[in-house]
Amino acid sequence: MAGRVAELTYYPVKGCAGVTVREASMTPAGLAHDRSFMVVNAEGVFRTQRGDPRLAVIRPDIGDDGTRLTLRAPDTEPLTLPVDTSGPRRPVELFGTAYRGIDQRDAAAEWFSDALGSRSRLVRVPPEHDRVTDGRTPGTSGYADSCAVHVLSRATLGRLTRKLAGNGAPPLPASRFRPNVVIDGWPDPHTEDRAHRLTIGTTRLAYAKAAIRCAVVLVDQESGRRAGPEPLRTLAGYRRADRGGVTFGTKYAVLGPGRLAVGDEVIVTGWGEAEVGAYG
Repeated sequence: MAGRVAELTYYPVKGCAGVTVREASMTPAGLAHDRSFMVVNAEGVFRTQRGDPRLAVIRPDIGDDGTRLTLRAPDTEPLTLPVDTSGPRRPVELFGTAYRGIDQRDAAAEWFSDALGSRSRLVRVPPEHDRVTDGRTPGTSGYADSCAVHVLSRATLGRLTRKLAGNGAPPLPASRFRPNVVIDGWPDPHTEDRAHRLTIGTTRLAYAKAAIRCAVVLVDQESGRRAGPEPLRTLAGYRRADRGGVTFGTKYAVLGPGRLAVGDEVIVTGWGEAEVGAYG
């Protein structure tokens, strides 16, 4: 059951393209800089690929110290801006829950408004952000949909690839599911459903819940266009959850911050039952 880290990706701006790295720091809120920024509309409600699939082709880059953010998108001039960590807070809304965000000023707002064709602003998680996430193991995260770390194994993706082929559909890359950690070497698909305690490098993770998939997985992450109905159609045939939706991959909370890198062994220190309805 020896697994190893095959890919590490963090997503500085929620909904935008990820940054793939060889090694990373794991904070209590997930990989460093993961979902630490969020694009909101004029009313402060978060933007997502569900409604703005073009977010996928916006490529943020943030330095290790987090002080400067560069934004790139097709047919749009790049923008580099200093990150404001102490400016005025503004109310924002994520899945109906009220939070606060530090507004990143007019240049960022104008850039995103032009790139998305709709009035937008960019906010950053404030230092006092005290969000508590749900699941079997409570934790925290920035502006992620829910828990801090999303894990997916190549064996799980391989099973989906075979199911898609049986339905006459092409394979999909792991990036379609926007995981933080991709694990190789587990022989059985959906091992992440049962691996409830993990040690990777000096980081310790604990199972929170199965990842319920939404319409974001219908968006081609390279083109920023919806390319449905797959994979939701195929997943509905074998990964329906009793609580609704379909599951694919697993969300974890951070028990112990640390460092991890591609190639690190993934040590399972605790096993548990898969959630009811998370069929394999």
